[in-house]
Amino acid sequence: MNALRWCVMATLILAAANVRAACSWPSWEQFKQDYISEGGRVIDPSDARKISTSEGQSYALFFALAANDRPMFDRLLNWTNNNLAQGDLRQHLPAWLWGKKDADTWAVIDTNSASDADIWIAWTLLEAGRLWKTPAYTDMGQGLLKRIASEEVVKVPGLGFMLLPGKVGFAEKNAWRFNPSYLPPQLASYFTRFGAPWTTLRETNLRLLLETAPKGFSPNWVEYQLKKGWQLKPEKKLIGSYDAIRVYLWVGMMHDQDPQKARLLARFKPMATITAKTGLPPEKIDIISGKTTDNGPVGFSASLLPFLQNRDEQAVQRQRVADHFPGNDAYYSYVLTLFGQGWDQHRFRFTAKGELHPDWGQECASSH
Repeated sequence: MNALRWCVMATLILAAANVRAACSWPSWEQFKQDYISEGGRVIDPSDARKISTSEGQSYALFFALAANDRPMFDRLLNWTNNNLAQGDLRQHLPAWLWGKKDADTWAVIDTNSASDADIWIAWTLLEAGRLWKTPAYTDMGQGLLKRIASEEVVKVPGLGFMLLPGKVGFAEKNAWRFNPSYLPPQLASYFTRFGAPWTTLRETNLRLLLETAPKGFSPNWVEYQLKKGWQLKPEKKLIGSYDAIRVYLWVGMMHDQDPQKARLLARFKPMATITAKTGLPPEKIDIISGKTTDNGPVGFSASLLPFLQNRDEQAVQRQRVADHFPGNDAYYSYVLTLFGQGWDQHRFRFTAKGELHPDWGQECASSH
């Protein structure tokens, strides 16, 4: 009888372990170990100041939600709120840069905001409120979104409402600078439910993406001038690299029923073509001439997993990610890999309305 009881217990323990294994995300667990402090601070070790950015915090919040990792979500949120947003994300846009200011001081190094991070934090809070049924997250997300609309959105003559990359330094009297990777189209769709300015921002964001990629390659940064439009001139040396790689990642992760996806995939097809031809995504592209330089890091390959439409081409990049997974000294390549590989492994999806559809499973969902 004891032997039978032991067998039953062993089977139950094994079953429980398998449920946990099905719910766990090994790459996320490793990221937490390598990049996140006990207090919930995402550390970029490539900088001697051991910096943290609002971008790093925003991405980690997304991964924690996608992984149904609520304890880490709360640690990340508390650190972000207390250290970057003066204790209240509803009242203050988070400062984009924090780290070792001098020998004795750890603090905000640059108080300016980064709207890509702000957008991800607001969206993730709203979705965390919905998925975890926690009104406090929803309230904070709505407050932050209002703050973004009032401090980082500008009406550009001839274009309409646009998301500035930050609250300071990107708008002049007759010229505005934009980063096409800052507003993922599925998040732009999601925010339309909150009315103006988001209802029109979704369309102007589409224009930004389509009109600044004349050869099918997105630039890191681009300028729009009053009465002259986009400044797409060869002498400007417009390059697409570490920022722009996210454009293809976001587009690839859009739901197939999103009305903007087909147009965006068609516009950016040259990126898929050039990657298929060389076997690796380029590190830098001159967006006017289409000339490429060097090969991108492994995170670039991961970023293209959702974007590539050909299975054989996907398989080449998938193998590269498996063979050269980022280590503990490649923060940016690692976060790109968590997005691209996580999507490729069906750990999460975006709905046609831009909502998160995580793959928690019943056992995982009921653990909180």
